[in-house]
Amino acid sequence: MSSTRSRRGSGDQPAPGSAELARADAEIASCPPVGLPPSARVLFAVVDANGTLVRGLGVTSATRLAAGMYQVVFDQDVTAAGYVGTVGIAAGSGLTPQGAITVAPRSGIPNAVFVETYVGGGHLDRPFHLAVLT
Repeated sequence: MSSTRSRRGSGDQPAPGSAELARADAEIASCPPVGLPPSARVLFAVVDANGTLVRGLGVTSATRLAAGMYQVVFDQDVTAAGYVGTVGIAAGSGLTPQGAITVAPRSGIPNAVFVETYVGGGHLDRPFHLAVLT
């Protein structure tokens, strides 16, 4: 696959030079095939500000532990997984409320993730989306 395949002009980026194009093509050709193991899964949860699980894949429950603190439990061990979280509306339409989010393994529960949501430095309930890459 050539790196020239998806080169659509963008007003925000400078056009790549011929040396950059050649290097990108060489890197594609020289990369060893890397794939996910057959057991790999992408799990996700969409959780409302009150801790209600709205939808997900591989998720068994969500719980609000305290203001801006949540526990999301999955159907498998996620201690060695990667976590990605974002504040976002859980259902319906509208604008995403302001806020920040942090995600980490849940202490003492190998199949759970701990989520904190903040606004202005303090914990505040916010709806969120969580992806777990196992």
